[in-house]
Amino acid sequence: MVLPTGTVDNGQVVVEGTRITRTATENAQVIDVSNHWLVPGFVDLHNHGGGGASFSGPMDDVLRAIDTHRRHGTTTVVASTVTDDLDLLGRQAGLLSELAEQGDLAGIHFEGPFISPCRKGAHSEKLLRDPDPTDVRKLIDAARGQARMVTLATELPGGLDSVRLLAEHGVIAAVGHTDATYEQTVEAIEAGATVATHLFNAMPALGHRAPGPIAALLEDERVTVELINDGVHLHPAALELAFRHAGPGRVAFITDAMDAAGTGDGRYMLGPLEVEVSEGVARLVEGGSIAGSTLTLDRAFKRAVTIDRLPVEDVVAALSATPARLLGMDDRVGSLEPGKDADLVLLDENYDLKGVMRRGEWVVDPQLA
Repeated sequence: MVLPTGTVDNGQVVVEGTRITRTATENAQVIDVSNHWLVPGFVDLHNHGGGGASFSGPMDDVLRAIDTHRRHGTTTVVASTVTDDLDLLGRQAGLLSELAEQGDLAGIHFEGPFISPCRKGAHSEKLLRDPDPTDVRKLIDAARGQARMVTLATELPGGLDSVRLLAEHGVIAAVGHTDATYEQTVEAIEAGATVATHLFNAMPALGHRAPGPIAALLEDERVTVELINDGVHLHPAALELAFRHAGPGRVAFITDAMDAAGTGDGRYMLGPLEVEVSEGVARLVEGGSIAGSTLTLDRAFKRAVTIDRLPVEDVVAALSATPARLLGMDDRVGSLEPGKDADLVLLDENYDLKGVMRRGEWVVDPQLA
């Protein structure tokens, strides 16, 4: 078991109802999972969909995307939207907030439309707009208290004021899809920005004379950096640079998943844009930009341990404890401790997923797998 204090061999977790507890009752069911790893359920801060469905779609699609990622170990997920018309985003926020209120989602992340056309990635340029605080406030209000994060190009007009607005309302301001300089990024952090949206991607490269946003985001202890560990978005050396510099306490592994996660190759839509997925890599049909990922967090876990050679304890922190703490949910999720939700992931000796429990119920039953 991977606990906050380290790895324990021959450990035992006791679940009663929906929570982890300290002692077992006499008639407790015993499940022997010797020679397996038991880790806390994964927490994904940045996820657009999966299972052929999108968090920008109707209720049935949203539920399918949630279920897909749960079956890959993500027991806590924030639903990310993509750039669209403000009114449409507001209506979608209303739908997603219902699921957040009943506990199926951990909240809403608005990625766009307040991003730079220079670094738009897989977002529709014609729908982009400057981060006017009035517009940002509209989305916060539409989310009915369930807005968790907004990604902004903070160098744009209204950017810093919007960061301050978000901080005042307890919503995470994330620097991303940005063309900011080092100095402008430092200003954004001082104004209250605390997250780097998929560090390295959709921002200027690290330069020795123009260090840009990457250096500013990595060096500040107040900033949590998102990393997409799928072998496509980042070279292993870049991932190691970020992980070693920021440490597991400031790294959150994310999927940035789109509809094809957990499904397969083919044509998909990401908001209003068409995406071609080939050999697991998603790219816009027009222009060829990387369009999110097909990643699930169990695959990110295995890659981090077996290819990147990161310590299991650090990987667990980046997948569970750190994002849970950022969301203010670490009193309930993110670690194996008595009193917390019984969110568990079971992996075999090869780090392949064999079981998932969410709030005391098996999503993937290891006895049936």
